[in-house]
Amino acid sequence: MGKNWAICIGINDYYNLQPLNYAVQDAESVRDFFLNEVQFEQVYYFSDSSPRIETPRGLIRSLPTFANLKRFFRERFQRSFLNVGDNFWFFFAGHGELHEGHDYLMPIDVDPENLEETALRISDVTAYLRNCGADNTVLLLDACRSQGRRGQGFGAEEQQGMVTIYSCSPRESSYEVEDLGHGVFTHALLEGFRLQGASSCATVQRLDQYLRHQVPQISGLYGKPVQTPYTAVEPLSKNCLILLPQRARLEDVQALKNAAFRAETKNEFDFAQQLWIRVLAASRVDQDAIEALQRIAVRRVQQSPGGLTASPTTAGSRSITDSMADSTAQTVVQESRKTSFKQVPSFEFEVVMVDAKGNVTQRGQKRAEFRREELINLDLVRVPGGTFTMGSPTSEAGRDWYGNAAESLRGVNVEGPQHRVALQSFFFGKYPVTQAQWRTVAALPKIKHNLKPEPSNFKGEHLPVEQVTWDEAVEFCNRLSKKTRREYRLPSEAEWEYACRAGMTTPFHFGPTITTDLANYHGTDWEYKGKTYSGSYGKGPKGEHRQNTTNVGSFHSNAFGLHDMHGNVWEWCLDHWHNNYEGAPTDGNAWLSPDDGALRLLRGGSWGNLPDYCRSAIRYRLARVDRFNSVGFRVVCDSSWTL
Repeated sequence: MGKNWAICIGINDYYNLQPLNYAVQDAESVRDFFLNEVQFEQVYYFSDSSPRIETPRGLIRSLPTFANLKRFFRERFQRSFLNVGDNFWFFFAGHGELHEGHDYLMPIDVDPENLEETALRISDVTAYLRNCGADNTVLLLDACRSQGRRGQGFGAEEQQGMVTIYSCSPRESSYEVEDLGHGVFTHALLEGFRLQGASSCATVQRLDQYLRHQVPQISGLYGKPVQTPYTAVEPLSKNCLILLPQRARLEDVQALKNAAFRAETKNEFDFAQQLWIRVLAASRVDQDAIEALQRIAVRRVQQSPGGLTASPTTAGSRSITDSMADSTAQTVVQESRKTSFKQVPSFEFEVVMVDAKGNVTQRGQKRAEFRREELINLDLVRVPGGTFTMGSPTSEAGRDWYGNAAESLRGVNVEGPQHRVALQSFFFGKYPVTQAQWRTVAALPKIKHNLKPEPSNFKGEHLPVEQVTWDEAVEFCNRLSKKTRREYRLPSEAEWEYACRAGMTTPFHFGPTITTDLANYHGTDWEYKGKTYSGSYGKGPKGEHRQNTTNVGSFHSNAFGLHDMHGNVWEWCLDHWHNNYEGAPTDGNAWLSPDDGALRLLRGGSWGNLPDYCRSAIRYRLARVDRFNSVGFRVVCDSSWTL
């Protein structure tokens, strides 16, 4: 239920048009997002150097020539292969042009003087896509790349029954930015897709709003002309459709349910059924949806064949017979009930977002999967796999302090260069390790290092353990692993930052600033050697300085369900210290060096640090034998869990 298939096309080296720089990278990044972060079932990828593609009639070449693309569409879309409730996505990065009232996408071998016979007319593409059987088709067209000869007005032709998101408005062009390594539109699109929690862009409407705001800002930041994306939705009721169920908020589901109720009251049963199925994709055990699908099935049976009410068609919709409707409803209900009895441990939590002044602007409910290590009552949250941009941009406030701490770091881009990292899913401590958990493990047999049962300066069962060295944190993991027969370890630096950001690109997972209502840090000004250091970040407010650790979980979590990622205690990582990210791994693994005595990495900031030092990208280093009352840790579990 709720399958997602896609086509991604990116073209740089045009034979007869101005070459592009980042269209292939755009398509590759979208493909990777679809496959690795939101687990699409199938993505067909065409680019200048992509591998062959499997079709029902065998392998075909994936070089995006006119002939190859036309053959693929003809062979793959001869008959339907998806169903009601499924999505088909089409992403294109390259040149596009309006010609004699029709929008065309340019294959790699297009003849600019003969578009009718060598370019792909979008309306022809959408005609093929409708045959796939999905009731929702999304076009993502970054196809107005600026070039000397392109005509203006691309995007003026309506694509019926589709959600079409254009990279720029008619009579504008879209642009590439070298510093981003992407087109502006695709960069913003991927950012929007990755947002989670209260700021997620799970619906058509909110993704459109995000892109309309973000793309012009990025264009202006890099000195490009105005570029304003827009979304054409047909029919308009598709605005509330949930594109990414994994990132949907409760209010998204409710809006979809309202639309389904309205369609049902108008006797538009085909459309109502499609919407209710999509409710279940986002909320698998929603009782309203289960009952509605049963109700629709009954009403279909009660109607005579000649008395069926006509329903509006949507992209890919088919005339659904009574037997098909009954079968679909029954299947959805059965799958939902099976899911409800699997008893996957999960918990619900509230996520908040703040504006630049620290005011809470959004609240939303999220749910996350977890496991519990009963020996020490350790909750481990499942962090979903995905990719993210690690490090901070050079424009981020608070990243220039390193030279004050060490002369060798003066002028060094310690939090850069920014780079993409892909990670597999992993289980991560919901909180830093507590003193009660530490005491239990410290009583287990020694493996390599002695562990004091009460090392902490601040005392409390639910306070984070502190004053532990890197070696002692590793010893904790080793003892716990041996006792439970599950593999525990410290996180890599990349895992830690990915888990902290939880899909956000702002300095904090709460947004552009932080307040002492949201985290435990030094929220008042600090006077040192005649200089005043601010207790606020950016335009955010000053707060309080508690001067001690706080019980874990005292503040809101991030969108993954993890608490205390900003402040409270610094957290040890596996990695050895490197002055910057030149040559850093891109697979999420720890970055080690041959020097066993190398400094070790810490992340997150502490109760004693100013907000600059509590950002998602902050990096700190200590010797492996150092211990401070501001340093603790949390753990990763590498083992699989059976339910």
